[in-house]
Amino acid sequence: MSCAARPIEGIGAASRRWWRRLVRRLVAGCSGLVLAGAAALAAPAMAADRITVKAAELSLAADGDGALTLDAAFDFELPPVLEDAVRRGIALYFVVEFELYKTRWYWFDKKLVAAARTYRLTYSPLTRQYRLATGALAQSFDSLADALAVLRRVRAWRVAERGVIRADDDYKAQVRMRLDTSQLPRPFQINALTNRDWTLASDWRNVQVSADLAK
Repeated sequence: MSCAARPIEGIGAASRRWWRRLVRRLVAGCSGLVLAGAAALAAPAMAADRITVKAAELSLAADGDGALTLDAAFDFELPPVLEDAVRRGIALYFVVEFELYKTRWYWFDKKLVAAARTYRLTYSPLTRQYRLATGALAQSFDSLADALAVLRRVRAWRVAERGVIRADDDYKAQVRMRLDTSQLPRPFQINALTNRDWTLASDWRNVQVSADLAK
C-alpha cells in the first residue's frame, strides 16, 4: 500500500474528515484574501487614468513674503453618472493634494509639507446654478462646463511658508487631484467601490523645485 492510501495512525475517520474540512476552509479563506488584495490594488490603477495633471509649477508668493505658491492645471470630464448625481443634489468633493520632501541619500526622504485643498461642487434646482466652493470662497455658474473649467485650474495656492526650502539642500514635490468618495452619501460610497464611473483620480505628478525658491 502506498503512503497516500495509508490512513493516518491514531486518527479516526471522523477526525480526518474534520481536518479535511478545516484545510479546505483555510485554503478558501486564503484565496479570498488574495482576490481582495488584488482588487484593492487594481482599483487605484483603474481610477488613476481618469484625471491628468497637465501642468504644475511652484513659485514665490506675489506679496514677497517668501511663501511658496502652486499653480496647476488638470484635465478630466465627469462621467455621465456623476453629472446625473450632481443634478440630483449630490455634492461632489474634489481634493488637490501637494507634498514636499527633502531628499536624503543616506535615509528615507523627509516630508516637509503635506497640504490639501477641497472643492465642493453642487447644483441648486431652485436657481438652476452650479456652485463651486473652497474654504470660505464660493462661485456660482450657469453651466456645469463653466464650473469644471474653474475646478480644473489651481492658481496661487499657498502651500508652504517662508524658509521651508534652503539653497544647499535637494527637494522633490508632487501634486495630484482625486474625487473624495469618503464624503459621498453611504449608498454612493458602496457604488464607488464597484463602479469605475464613481472613481476619479490622477497619478502623482512631480513638480520641479528650483534653488530660486530658497529664501
